[in-house]
Amino acid sequence: MAKILDRLLLFVYSLSIGILSVIAILLLSGAIPKTLEIENGPAAYITAIIVAVVLFLLSIRFFYISLRRDRATLPSVDQRTEYGDIQISVETIENLSLKAAGKVKGIRDLKSRIRVSQAGLEITIRAVVDGEHSLPLLTTEVQRQVHDFVQETTGIPVADVSVYIANLTQSPSFKSRVE
Repeated sequence: MAKILDRLLLFVYSLSIGILSVIAILLLSGAIPKTLEIENGPAAYITAIIVAVVLFLLSIRFFYISLRRDRATLPSVDQRTEYGDIQISVETIENLSLKAAGKVKGIRDLKSRIRVSQAGLEITIRAVVDGEHSLPLLTTEVQRQVHDFVQETTGIPVADVSVYIANLTQSPSFKSRVE
């Protein structure tokens, strides 16, 4: 909503400054018969016309910005097949890697980061583990699951899967209380 309001204000501002600068250019150049007397002579006239022209050019630029559509594209991985182009967003690949890593028992609170390199995708998984499983076996399983699932699902080669174990969950300890 704020973005629409900002564009509307920019539109009104650029339109009003554009109109005012055109009127100033016409008055200062003598196209509209009106006697204007500026004390400093022709240098002041030229300076005023230059300022009005610059404001007019800026208002045209702002007017264009207020009317154009956003074409901000999300980062994606592009592939060419025999049938045409395929674009898979990086967010989709992150979600696929989280889905694959979430299937491994003992893993919690996953986060994923994707980098695209010449060799393929470089995937970094950040996880919290439960501490009841062997960490080398757990991380190897996460790497294998993510690598295979993402590569099979997207068709994009996965160059590297790094796993960062951020912490381990604390299981609540229950003490019997006798009263």
